Amino acid sequence: MALQEAILVSLTHGEASGYDLAKSFDVTVANYWSATAQQLYKELERMADAGLVSARVVEQQRRPNKRIYALTPAGREALREATTRPPKPTAIRDELLVQVEAIDYGDYDAVRAAIAERLAASQLKLGHYQRRRAGLLAGQSEDDYLATAGRIGPYLTLARGIAFEEENIRWCRFALDATT
Repeated sequence: MALQEAILVSLTHGEASGYDLAKSFDVTVANYWSATAQQLYKELERMADAGLVSARVVEQQRRPNKRIYALTPAGREALREATTRPPKPTAIRDELLVQVEAIDYGDYDAVRAAIAERLAASQLKLGHYQRRRAGLLAGQSEDDYLATAGRIGPYLTLARGIAFEEENIRWCRFALDATT
C-alpha cells in the first residue's frame, strides 16, 4: 500500500507520465521509498482502475504515445486517509547485513568489498541529497526555510534521507575498520 501512497504524494506536485514519476522516484522519493519503473507502471494501472488517478493519452510525433496521470479527488482523499493511519514499524531487510553476519564463514575480502561499495554509494547519495538541500534552502537558514516554505514535507523527508546516508557512512567506516 505504501507504494500507492508514495505515488499519490508525487502527483501532488502536478500531473506526470509514468516515466516522469520513475525519474521523480530516483530523485526525490528516493529519500524514503524505492520502486522500479515496472512496479510504478503496474501500480499506476491499479490506481487508475480504482479511480485514484486519471490518465490521459498524449500523442507524440516520433515517440510512442504516453499516458499522463493526475490525482483525482478520490486520490486526494486516499492520501489524506493514509496520513491518519499509524505506519508499520520500519524493518531492516539488508542483504549486506546477511553477508556481514556470515563474514566469519564466507569470503572475508568479498564482504569487505561489498561494505566498501555501500560506503561509496552512500557517499554519492549523500552528496546528491546535500546539493538538493542547498538548492531548497537557497542561502536561507533551515529555520527560516521551514517558517516560510509552502510545503515542508519534501524538506523533512530529505533531512531523513541525509541522516540515513550519514549513518550508513558511519557504520561502513566502522565495519571496515573492525575487519582490517
